[in-house]
Order: sequence, then C-alpha cells, then structure tokens
Amino acid sequence: MTKNQDLPSVKMIPLDRISVINPRERNKKTFRQIVDSISKVGLKRPITVSKSKQTNGAATYELVCGQGRLEAFFYLGQQEIPAIVIEVKEEERLIMSLVENQARRRHRPLELLQDIGELKKRGYSDTDIAKKIGLSYKYVHSIVHLLEDGEERLLVAVETGQIPLNVAMDIAETDFDGAQEALAEAYKKGLLRGKKLLTAKRVIEQRQRRGKAHRPVPCQNTRSRMSSTDLVRAYQHEADRQYLMIKKAEITQNRLLFIVEGMRVLLKDENFVTLLRAENLSTMPRPLADLIQARGEG
Repeated sequence: MTKNQDLPSVKMIPLDRISVINPRERNKKTFRQIVDSISKVGLKRPITVSKSKQTNGAATYELVCGQGRLEAFFYLGQQEIPAIVIEVKEEERLIMSLVENQARRRHRPLELLQDIGELKKRGYSDTDIAKKIGLSYKYVHSIVHLLEDGEERLLVAVETGQIPLNVAMDIAETDFDGAQEALAEAYKKGLLRGKKLLTAKRVIEQRQRRGKAHRPVPCQNTRSRMSSTDLVRAYQHEADRQYLMIKKAEITQNRLLFIVEGMRVLLKDENFVTLLRAENLSTMPRPLADLIQARGEG
C-alpha cells in the first residue's frame, strides 16, 4: 500500500446520503455557536463518515464523528458537506463516536454509560474499554459493575458530580441504613459537603422509594387510602425529620454563640482592633455586630 493510499480521502458528500445511526441531543447554545462559526469562517474540520451501502446506484454513508457540524449544514441550507471517508466496522464506529463524545463532555449523563455498556455487550473487556476511550480501568470497572446491577440513579448522580464514584459503589453494596452510613463516612472524609451532601441524601431516598432505575414515575390518577399503619409510619418519619432539624438548629445556635462570645472578647483587645483596621477588616455583618453588642450588654 502506498503512502497516498494511507491518507484519508475528503469528499463533498450530499447531506441526504448521510445517516446518523446513534444521534445525540445537542446543547442549543453550543449548536448556535457552531452554526455562527460555520456561517462566518466556514467548516474548519470535515466530518467523518463510513461507507454504508449502495442505494439506487449511489453510495450512502453513516456518520462517525461530527453530528453538530452536519446538523449546522442542514440548518444553513447547504446541499453538501466535506467529509473524510473511512472504512471501519460497526464496532469501530461506535468506539470513535464514544471517544468524540468523551472529549466533548456535552453528552447527557446516561449516554456515556450506555455506550460503555454497549461495548461490554460486544465482548470488550474493562481494560480494552478503558484504553479505547481514555478512562482509568478502575472507573470503567466500577461503572460496568453499577450498570450490571441496574444502578441508573446512582450512575446519573456520579456523572453529574453529585456523588463520588467510590461512594456510589459503597451505596450499591449495602441497604438503606448502610447507605446513610456511607454518606456519613464521606462527610467525615470531606468527599461530600454542603449542598452535595443534601443532594446525595435525596438521591438515596429516591432510590429507596422509586428503585434503581432513573426514569419518570407515572402519575396515578387515583390515590389509594392509607392504612393506620401507613399513617403512623408517615407520622414517625415526619417526627424524625423535625427532630433532626431541631438538633441541627441547636448545633448551629451553639456554634454561633461560640463565635459571638469569641468576637466579643477579641474586640476588647486594642491590638486586635488595630490589626483589623490595618487589614481593612474593621467592619462586620450587621446581624453579627448586633449579637455581639447584645451579648456585651447582657
């Protein structure tokens, strides 16, 4: 084979002869940017297609990479688009598409996970998948484990950054109480704090109530009557929730009192006050100042 034969060929291909086998939903803002760029400076990089079959004596193609650019040409009313034509098998087309989506990182949360699962079904090992798409073996192995267990809700939480992968693995291996303990441990290690901790807690509760699958729950037109046991259970759940809120409020109040008392003592020290002024830190929030003043008067 000569050097020229090794080079990919670029052709002008009619848009209506290109099919998208595995379409992706596009981010509207990003799509507008692609359209604007192409309309002003033209196509910077050809799309990539693979020959499919002959239809009415003419060649047809399947898209490998470049759905956004292809859709932008459709939007701009073009008839043809520059394309690199390659000869690859279906498995290789899937891998190339997956690599592009991984690099773009604009995919929907479950798309990358579903593609990893598809490669697994086609017989690829976790090591092969990791090498082909540029992810670590540990990440791929954990994702495959969660996929095989049907943990869609946890997988979405991982991909959207709500729960670290190792915490999701701990949750998947235990029951509801164990999941709560996993969250507490993640909090101690600094893996989950603030809003992320609350979000992770909500994910676990939804997983407990609605199951592992991440899909909308159909609305029911009729409401079943609650038994006395259900009412007691609901009341106990709400009582526990209120009790937890009260305990959190008490802890917050104690911490605030500690801060107020500490600031009150420090503000009596002239050297400390002088240092604050030198660092332009002589002001403080009005609510805190009022509490310090009230504490001093008391």
